[in-house]
Amino acid sequence: MEYNKEKRPKVGTGVFIMNNQSHVLFLLRKGSHGAGTWCLPGGYLEYGESFLENAQRETKEETDVDVSSVEIVGVTNDLFSEEQKHYVTVFMKSLAWIGTPKIMEPSKCTKMEWFGLGHLPDPLFVSDANFFSDNPWCLCGSNKRFHDCHQA
Repeated sequence: MEYNKEKRPKVGTGVFIMNNQSHVLFLLRKGSHGAGTWCLPGGYLEYGESFLENAQRETKEETDVDVSSVEIVGVTNDLFSEEQKHYVTVFMKSLAWIGTPKIMEPSKCTKMEWFGLGHLPDPLFVSDANFFSDNPWCLCGSNKRFHDCHQA
């Protein structure tokens, strides 16, 4: 493979916001790569920004929700071949949040919905699909792998 400095991977983030029924908040993307797919709130890690700062900033910008604590729950290596993009995505789970989620960037997303872990939306954004296909520890707290807990 030929080295290309311009195509170095960038760092993306995704934040799991869960309600008290273990449903996850997803946004339906439009206008950028991945249009028509469902994704978590998140975005690009900015220079000098911590993961917590990123989760707070991106979640507030996209959903008007304030997160005060996060834990890293996974990392994926994501190739968007159609767009010729490569990301390393850091996934975080919000341990505490307040607010009423609403669409804050209508030019970037058309819908926002809660989905149960056993009924994820389709199609998922590439990085989110990769997260679940990697069979992480389930986000519901069962101490089982995701596929053993929520998938047939």
